[in-house]
Amino acid sequence: MIELPWLDPQYPPAFPPVTEALEEPPGILAFGGQLNDQWLLAAYRQGIFPWFNPGEPILWWSPDPRMVILPDNFKVRRSLKKTIRKQLYEITFDQAFDQVLDGCAAARNYTEETWITPEMRTAYLNLHHKGYAHSVEAWQDGKLVGGLYGVAIGRIFCGESMFARATDASKVAFVHLVEQLKAWQFELIDCQVYTDHLASFGAEEIDRARFLDYLKLYAAAPMPVGPWSLEQRIKESVL
Repeated sequence: MIELPWLDPQYPPAFPPVTEALEEPPGILAFGGQLNDQWLLAAYRQGIFPWFNPGEPILWWSPDPRMVILPDNFKVRRSLKKTIRKQLYEITFDQAFDQVLDGCAAARNYTEETWITPEMRTAYLNLHHKGYAHSVEAWQDGKLVGGLYGVAIGRIFCGESMFARATDASKVAFVHLVEQLKAWQFELIDCQVYTDHLASFGAEEIDRARFLDYLKLYAAAPMPVGPWSLEQRIKESVL
């Protein structure tokens, strides 16, 4: 039987040390607490994120190893570069955060479930209004066809989810985001856990201790104020 620490939602956020996260399921740390900006920001600054299915209590995670992208190691495949040069999509930042959330929450081909519950949606919308959560949108003929969102903590961007309704739309959006983050001197993109998709972009697994070192160095650094906008020079450099 798994015994997890319970976090009392009536008190300010106080997470256990991430070294106490379980090995199975990998990285699960605690349950309870609240989904509000105070709890979420405290979690991200300690290398913790929420993830749970509808009907479950709030679950908090800090996996080891951690999947990250070092911006200088970012890779774009030749086929994706060709797609970008076709200029099929118009890319914007922070123009439709709520729609991007809805796109990420929509049912996928492989499942009808979504972890972006109404409570989660409200929490990240609040973070967006406070300038911490940001979206990237891909438009085609005036319609939103892909995008992604995440949370900026200093000069670290914590990616959360992406979706696509047109071929490579979210990938094109992601390339523009990374290039803009590099221009803003972001030091790390947190991808949380391994996927082949992220590995194809140059993402790698690092141990939790190293990830926490990045947080200590850069989580309190000044970051671009919101709402974010994609610079024209980045659009041109990506082509």
